[in-house]
Amino acid sequence: MAKILLLGSGELGKEFVIAAQRLGQTVIAVDSYANAPAMQVAHSAEVINMLDGDALDALVAKHQPDYIVPEIEAIRTERFYNYEEQGYTVIPSAKAANYTMNRKSIRDLAAKDLGLKTANYRYAASAKELSDAVTEIGMPCVVKPLMSSSGKGQSTIKTEADIQKAWEYSQEGSRGDVAEVIVEGFVNFNYEITLLTVTQREGATLFCPPIGHRQERGDYQESWQPATMQSEHLQTAQEMAKKVTDALGGAGIWGVEFFISDDGVYFSELSPRPHDTGMVTLGNTQNFNEFELHLRAVLGLPIAEITQERIGASAVILASDHSDNPTFEGISTIANAKKSDFRLFGKPTSRPYRRMGVVVTYDSKEGDITNVTKRAKELASKVRVLK
Repeated sequence: MAKILLLGSGELGKEFVIAAQRLGQTVIAVDSYANAPAMQVAHSAEVINMLDGDALDALVAKHQPDYIVPEIEAIRTERFYNYEEQGYTVIPSAKAANYTMNRKSIRDLAAKDLGLKTANYRYAASAKELSDAVTEIGMPCVVKPLMSSSGKGQSTIKTEADIQKAWEYSQEGSRGDVAEVIVEGFVNFNYEITLLTVTQREGATLFCPPIGHRQERGDYQESWQPATMQSEHLQTAQEMAKKVTDALGGAGIWGVEFFISDDGVYFSELSPRPHDTGMVTLGNTQNFNEFELHLRAVLGLPIAEITQERIGASAVILASDHSDNPTFEGISTIANAKKSDFRLFGKPTSRPYRRMGVVVTYDSKEGDITNVTKRAKELASKVRVLK
């Protein structure tokens, strides 16, 4: 039985803990607030500020885990190199965690070192530098904090008047103590996908069927699997994903995001852990869902294959108000729907646009992915998060 220190305890961490419990592993769930979703199903929990390197060091020394598994960005990830030197296993690796927690590192690796096709981009560390970068890139363009998640701090600049607002918003949404932003030229894409990629300690790199998704405010709203795409574009995406995960090293699941346009495949972003769009796999679209795949890769268990079992979709349940005791209305509608399921994450508080749950729908492999996605969206819209 392994001891896993899970750094970040949101809804993705919760499903990872459930997968670990089923295989008899011990998990210590860590986050900056008490009663976070993963804490509710873990063996034990710790509340610390993971940007405090000394507190993080003390926690690792206290528990001496077999595996350190980061689930969020707001971690003093440079300490991971020390942990590896001390003999701890960081998932996927200290290098991967450091590079992918900062958009600057991963973008430069992809574009400059590996030569992958990406959007035109610049960096800016002040409102003035942002204005200069926008002049170089042109409008429209997208601004993202170098450290953030779930679309926090991300905005689109369409006019000169948007620049100052975009800078201020980026600083509000930035995680950690990094003020710098990345400015990306707008890619006129036809659709975007997440390619869940599994690297193993021993064995081939595996790919899940591609996942399509739609975003608002930089955060996903619906996802569906499989995404319909040309075979040559899928092959290109798989080759790109393998290049970047090979360069970063380690074992685990990666959420690799791509834009697909008329002129080919663009690498967008990379997460070294289960991806929010991958919650569609909770509808049993695959032989293993993304959390089970991540766990097996973490433990070094061989994964013989990943097979598509049926089509599916997911749609998020969002809060609209602040609450210290959120409740739900309309869940019975989902429970009464055929070929559907749902998850409520158990977050102790809500705020506008906070993700509180997810609806999953599914059908046979011969079904219509458009209809399955429409059903997920419609069912999610029936749920209200109450104060």
